[in-house]
Amino acid sequence: MTRLFLLVLSLFAFTFASAQDLATSRLDAAQSQGKLRVCTPGDYKPFSLQRPDGGYDGLDIDLVQAAAKALGVEVQFVKSSWPTLMADFLEKCDIGVGGISVTLDRQKTAFFTSPYMVNGKAPITKCENVERFQTVADIDKPNVTVIENPGGSNERFARANFKQAKIVIFNDNTAIFDEILKGNADVMISESVETIVQEKSRPGLCAVNPDKPLQYGEAEIRQWSVDIDPFHEWERNV
Repeated sequence: MTRLFLLVLSLFAFTFASAQDLATSRLDAAQSQGKLRVCTPGDYKPFSLQRPDGGYDGLDIDLVQAAAKALGVEVQFVKSSWPTLMADFLEKCDIGVGGISVTLDRQKTAFFTSPYMVNGKAPITKCENVERFQTVADIDKPNVTVIENPGGSNERFARANFKQAKIVIFNDNTAIFDEILKGNADVMISESVETIVQEKSRPGLCAVNPDKPLQYGEAEIRQWSVDIDPFHEWERNV
């Protein structure tokens, strides 16, 4: 816990500030108010998932709770969405968590903590179709339907790489994988770690080469000061 506390103190000055309010210490504000405001979409296993009772579970949730305890403040979760996450973070929160990808656009506005996981984009599909969807070229065909959640790096990857395949946007990220099982879509591109989690929880779905992703990614829990999880680096080292 001492290591965590020292880490948080060393990172908060950097991660708890957007590029537009560097002069203001989010750490001082959080401690003076006695609360740490945390934005999260809450729809992404294993990082952050909102329960039916309104609470949250997940790796990021445990980490942010541990950091808040070390600082002597309470966590105040703010429900967000992928399309509005950056705006919500800048307006309402001190940090953002939930498996947020490190992207150049996001880095222009907010800081990320040090990555603690190497990840990447991988397909997930019905198990009988694994051999069919091995590469981007395999997927990018007119008779293939790709399903993605809106506003995040999954949608951006799909639109950047699939010019012939049909792309369907599905708003509920917690139920999106069931659409593949129902036959309403053929494949989804997501983080390799999420494809593994969903493969285990939804019989009939298989991750496609999650150990060799289509695109390299960093930090699962993509540290954002928007993804900010100062707690990730700590979690990796203990």
